[in-house]
Amino acid sequence: MVNGLEVVDLCVTYEGESLLSHLTVHIGDEIVALLGPSGSGKSTLLRCIAGVQQPKTGRITWNGADLLAVPAHQRGIGLVFQDPLLFPHLTVGRNISFGTRDSSRVAELLSLIRMSGYADRRPETLSGGEAQRVALARALAPQPRMLLLDEPFGALDTDLRRSLTTEVRELLKSTHTPAIHVTHDEDEAFAIADRVVRLADLQRSSPF
Repeated sequence: MVNGLEVVDLCVTYEGESLLSHLTVHIGDEIVALLGPSGSGKSTLLRCIAGVQQPKTGRITWNGADLLAVPAHQRGIGLVFQDPLLFPHLTVGRNISFGTRDSSRVAELLSLIRMSGYADRRPETLSGGEAQRVALARALAPQPRMLLLDEPFGALDTDLRRSLTTEVRELLKSTHTPAIHVTHDEDEAFAIADRVVRLADLQRSSPF
């Protein structure tokens, strides 16, 4: 049995166009950066793993168990986007606690993201980097088995991206959370990941 996440021979099509072709990858207890240009299928792979998109063929397993048969909300996988997508009507603390019944996690996570004292702040008062930290904390609150990061720093300036890359790596390591980090920036990929792979290297052309 393979421990961790295993994607085998995954094919995804949309309106007759192939988005992913016979993709295979294994991710254990590590941070993997997935490199590829825009439109190469990086986000499609994350959506399939998270359960918000279904592949045409192939399989996705966790510790050998079929994930494709499990509803998205029961997969225990967190997803962070380029847009933090915070709930504007909720405070920072309530944004973080959304999806978990353990309110004690809020103070712990605010400390981890270096935002202690921000629990009662509103999202509109936060900077871009602060909002992305809160989105990360919200994704970590339910203690997911894996975190999927879909170009979370893409809208930030270069200096902030560099500092957040270091902080997020430290946070993932301190919480022992494996992750897939999608990016098209090689420097960012090598700074955050234990292993860097290119999407093209995971796929093979269909023989048909």
